[in-house]
Amino acid sequence: MAGGEAGAPLLEKKEAVYREGCPGCAVERRKTLNPGVPYKEFFHIWTIILASCLPVSSLFPFLYFMIRDLYIAKTVEDIGFYAGFVGASYMLGRTLTSTAWGMVADRIGRKPVIVLGLFSVILFSALFGLSVHYWMAVSTRFLLGSLNGIIGPIRAYAIEVCRPEHHAIALSLVSTAWAIGLILGPTIGGYLAQPTEKYPKLFPVDSLFGRFPYLLPCLCISVFSFPVLISCVWLPETLHNHNTDEKEDQASESLTAIFSTTEVIVEHNITSTTKNNVLKNWPLMSSIILFCIIFSLWAESDRKYGGLSFSSEDVGQVLAITGVSILVYQTFIFPRIIRVMGPINTSRVAMSLSVVLLFTYAPITHLSRPWSSIAVNIASILKNNFLITIVTSSFILQNNSVTQDQRATANGLATTLMSFCKTFAPAGGGIVFSWAQKRQHVFFFPGDQMLFFLLAIVELVGLVWTFKPFLVVPDQFSSN
Repeated sequence: MAGGEAGAPLLEKKEAVYREGCPGCAVERRKTLNPGVPYKEFFHIWTIILASCLPVSSLFPFLYFMIRDLYIAKTVEDIGFYAGFVGASYMLGRTLTSTAWGMVADRIGRKPVIVLGLFSVILFSALFGLSVHYWMAVSTRFLLGSLNGIIGPIRAYAIEVCRPEHHAIALSLVSTAWAIGLILGPTIGGYLAQPTEKYPKLFPVDSLFGRFPYLLPCLCISVFSFPVLISCVWLPETLHNHNTDEKEDQASESLTAIFSTTEVIVEHNITSTTKNNVLKNWPLMSSIILFCIIFSLWAESDRKYGGLSFSSEDVGQVLAITGVSILVYQTFIFPRIIRVMGPINTSRVAMSLSVVLLFTYAPITHLSRPWSSIAVNIASILKNNFLITIVTSSFILQNNSVTQDQRATANGLATTLMSFCKTFAPAGGGIVFSWAQKRQHVFFFPGDQMLFFLLAIVELVGLVWTFKPFLVVPDQFSSN
């Protein structure tokens, strides 16, 4: 009986406190009045992320030819060396500034950072296409990565515009838009670069695109991003512009202050123990490390195509089919899985299946057409959807490990560490790949088998990381 009396105050519904003129309170009020899925806001978020992601990978189909035409490389063998610096400059810029942009978003709001990021996409994508010197190509990519601080704050924004029961679909949309952008980007770059050679009737040699053969794909990305930037006029800010005491913060931070006592307890615990230092928030940091391990694996495991003699059209077809599968899976299937299993168990199942899947890559190289194409499409669909599942689950953990005033900073920190892995992992992956290729004829784990075995070991480390004491989860997920 005493326990019931002690728990009684927690079971009382708290009345939400809204401040007039506060954009964050206005969003909270809207969520109270409209409990459904905010489709309009989700679509807006989807387009913002897509615009932000397109320039990340759009250059890779034509980067080799661009470096060749800049005449910076003395020999053909040197082209890859110089191309590597252009490719890495974006991630280096993002590594240096993502945490800072998250802190800015937590201080002045998510909307200003998003607007500046879209403006940088429009400006520096076009300038990159106009590059006539190597230093200009490197500097524009670096500035694009440095000033495009969208990805961290937009994750925070995605869960702040919806009720807690819609967080899974919100973050799955972030992952889906990013994955689709990484697929559409190279498609745009591959089809639209050097248009005077591919489409001479539409683009004469003496036209603007004859002088700047790599401008068209970059300009198309800028043109797509412009209306997205203009639409941000109607983008509601979610950050509160006033200081709240603990009671008001619990009431206005989330609708669950009215309907769920669990969230109130968790919010109190997080606020009291991790308010001062994000780096001391072990539930947050452990989930970020999990994200970085998996993302670096994702960045390197696509080397499986090297032993299949696939043409660029074959690879493009695989990526297109995979992109469609990701869109369908993340929109309709993933939210239901999370609702039933929770993010921790979902990640463990996906990682376990990924380990098994990695051991099927090497035998695929021995299949003949069309079976090899069918097997690669199935493996790519499974691998990327497993990975999207793991990454999105880590997003859920990250965003539930901090209060709103640290959420963008936390996501910015995750982006910084991910970008660091993305910057330096290819070098390590290249060394391992070259070493594995020299073992083609050994008896024990020859060549590609050794490569995929090592990748499976990395995946296994990620699986181990989902258990205590490595991964400490927020209280609301501790039962998983």
